Amino acid sequence: MPYYARFLFLVLCLILLAECRKHRSRKKRWSAPAESHKPGNPLSKKVADGTKARKLKTSHLLRIDEHDFTMRPAFAGPAVPVGVDVQVESLDSISEVDMDFTMTLYLRHYWKDERLAFPSSTNKSMTFDGRLVKKIWVPDVFFVHSKRSFIHDTTTDNIMLRVFPDGHVLYSLRVTVTAACNMDFSRFPLDSQTCTLELESYAYTDEDLMLYWKSGDESLSTDDRISLSQFLIQKFHTSSRLAFYSSTGWYNRLYINFTLRRHIFFFLLQTYFPATLMVMLSWVSFWIDRRAVPARVSLGITTVLTMSTIITGVNASMPRVSYIKAVDIYLWVSFVFVFLSVLEYAAVNYLTTVRDGKDRKLREKAREQSQALPCTCGMSHARTMMLDGTYSEADANSLAGYTRASIAPEDASEKQERMVVHLSLDNEPTETKKKGIRGFRIIQNTHAIDTYSRMIFPGAYILFNLIYWCAYC
Repeated sequence: MPYYARFLFLVLCLILLAECRKHRSRKKRWSAPAESHKPGNPLSKKVADGTKARKLKTSHLLRIDEHDFTMRPAFAGPAVPVGVDVQVESLDSISEVDMDFTMTLYLRHYWKDERLAFPSSTNKSMTFDGRLVKKIWVPDVFFVHSKRSFIHDTTTDNIMLRVFPDGHVLYSLRVTVTAACNMDFSRFPLDSQTCTLELESYAYTDEDLMLYWKSGDESLSTDDRISLSQFLIQKFHTSSRLAFYSSTGWYNRLYINFTLRRHIFFFLLQTYFPATLMVMLSWVSFWIDRRAVPARVSLGITTVLTMSTIITGVNASMPRVSYIKAVDIYLWVSFVFVFLSVLEYAAVNYLTTVRDGKDRKLREKAREQSQALPCTCGMSHARTMMLDGTYSEADANSLAGYTRASIAPEDASEKQERMVVHLSLDNEPTETKKKGIRGFRIIQNTHAIDTYSRMIFPGAYILFNLIYWCAYC
């Protein structure tokens, strides 16, 4: 029995020793990694576990909870200088109808707030997003005369806040703004427009906040790729002045000025060339026979309606201003030329009708009298011609150079009524008679009216174009 007891005791001791060794190996497995690595191996260096370091909140670092950021820096002291610079990303659109423009820009503010100073051994700044902006004081800059504006929020709010150890702050945001632009269309479409984007503090007067351009004219930078379809961007420049409100006081106001010059080629193709072609088309009627009433009337009406359509289309894309624009002068003068060509044919047609009526009566009366009475015309010192209805228009026009007289009867017993025309060949008419007869012939001869119109209308329109383009270009 004592041997069996000793044997059992020995076995128990061995089991306990084995359990102790297993427990020690398990403890080493869950402890820190061993440092026994080969020399030269980068894993031999001990890497500190940053997740076990004590976290320091931003509010504790910047001491946000220790200050009242509803008040401006240096409250009740001198005005806070706030520098501003702008980078124009794009000039999206210019609207003549609404008289406004849309611009996307990066707006940056610079100021110093000693309440945000923090200790730093490396003197490096800290950058935050828009979530911290709601907890600190920032300038309340707004756009004067703006209609719509918004801060871009894709994929997050496009706001950046950078704080330096000495308390200097950079606040940047990406904004798209639509602002009013007072345009003068008296020279449209040969005009240049100057638009202005104005920045100002909403609540703080110049005694509390002083807005200024951080680097003068260099505070405004633009992208060289900015372009517009209808305008040429000539220049950007900055300026600043004080703005006064009777109820609140004086405020610092910053201006972004840019000048735009309109491209004329589009309007030459869409407005000026069609109007000029319509005027020239109306002149074609001067070469059409005056008896072709449907052709000349339809041509005149077509040109008048086309000019009306061009004028309506131009005014539809323009604001309803109460003054005359340069394009209005050109279009309405062209419309007058087209309308006068229609009136010219109306005059020609009327004179032709009146003359034909008179000639018809004369022919009928001459035919009646020629059938009743013989022709006894003396030809001693003059020539006579009976109007028997067989004369042509050229013969009638050739009568303008002669005077009419009555021929005395050869015998007193033959007292009968006769109708003759005495064509005198003497040299009695004076210069005044010739001028009067020449003017009468121009009015009576419808061919002459069309002939003179072929020269007067194009000459007057060319003269108008010379004056117009010299005045506006």
